[in-house]
Amino acid sequence: MENFTPISALIGGGLIGLGTLLLMAGIGRIAGISGISSALLFQAGDKGWRLAFVLGIIAGPLLAGALIADFSYSTPSLNLHTLIAGLLVGLGTAWGSGCTSGHGICGIGRFSARSIIATLAFMLAGVLVASLFN
Repeated sequence: MENFTPISALIGGGLIGLGTLLLMAGIGRIAGISGISSALLFQAGDKGWRLAFVLGIIAGPLLAGALIADFSYSTPSLNLHTLIAGLLVGLGTAWGSGCTSGHGICGIGRFSARSIIATLAFMLAGVLVASLFN
């Protein structure tokens, strides 16, 4: 845990919470990124706020990198493993009726039993897979 920075983690978590709160209070929508992205790509209508949300997710780190001198982020290299992993994540979000942000952040915050169970399931699966490969 040599790279753990509790202050920046607290600020980042607070900003994520604020963003989800503003979306829920402002237009009554849950900040489930897989659902927002999927509807943006595959459903007609109601695209304005979805596009703004996705562009904000992309622009946030870019803006922070431009404004903060020692800010860094990384992107995974695209290879067969990351492509398969991405497809499996997409399949899992479809089967689970939501993603880590929708269930883990918004659902647990609303005390949704379904979201608590889903979050426990994907966290357990993540720990098991990480343990197998490390």
